[in-house]
Amino acid sequence: MVNTTTAPKAEIVSDRWVKATWDEFQTLSEDPAYAERARFYYDHDTMRIEMAALGPLHGRNNSVVYDVISLFAIAKNMRILKLTNTSFRKTGLQECQPDCSFYIGDSFLLPPQNNSSIDLDSFEIPHLVVEIATTSLNDDLGRKRILYEQLGVKEYWVVNGGESQVYAFEMSGGRSGTIRESQVLEGLSIAIVEEALKRSQAEDDSAIARWLLQTFKI
Repeated sequence: MVNTTTAPKAEIVSDRWVKATWDEFQTLSEDPAYAERARFYYDHDTMRIEMAALGPLHGRNNSVVYDVISLFAIAKNMRILKLTNTSFRKTGLQECQPDCSFYIGDSFLLPPQNNSSIDLDSFEIPHLVVEIATTSLNDDLGRKRILYEQLGVKEYWVVNGGESQVYAFEMSGGRSGTIRESQVLEGLSIAIVEEALKRSQAEDDSAIARWLLQTFKI
């Protein structure tokens, strides 16, 4: 009699960087058992897997950041493309899956509408990348920031979810420096993003949007 019992999957190590080959990383990132509940990062010979945050703190901060950027782009007549939890891949070398990312400006190409990672050998990295930190603040400010520097991101924000605080970095030449006004969304003060996050603790989305519309004079 043939034994058809399937061995249980080994538990993945989450929320820290571990040694892994590209093949090992790719096998995990494409496993349906993990793909819908985890986010994946790879940097040469190490990987990081984060289990998706399910609470309203993470989700609300994410949506508030989207609203601020969307309304500002409308006010300034900027071309923009917004992406959520999208993977960007340099095959065999690096991969990231930020909470949200934005292509901004007149020259970017629209990536294909499918469920594959965006190939960074064919498409540029987004101009602005945002990580919402509820339990990952140190890594978002550390190892991930270095990864985004290497990938050529122009601007990187880390939202400290519990504090309505935004750490914003301008990136160039593999280095980064803190800023208080966006360089890719010229004229947008980081203080406005933080104020919107504070308002989200007591106000609904329509109230925040009305305040943003007044602030941006739309």
